[in-house]
Amino acid sequence: MAIPKFCKHQIVHFIGGTGTIKGRRASAGAWLYTIEMAQGPEPEMGGIGSETIILLYEADLQS
Repeated sequence: MAIPKFCKHQIVHFIGGTGTIKGRRASAGAWLYTIEMAQGPEPEMGGIGSETIILLYEADLQS
């Protein structure tokens, strides 16, 4: 298996947004990354929970 292209805390771009790598693991012969999406402006009522976390394969990411 190839060496991963991205590391923890690195900012990456993908279709639909930008985020920060929180972790990675091997899955079906490819690297699968846990990404916390960038936060938009805080709503008037304040934050109500954790940020959106998504899982994307390495092929779907750009530095």
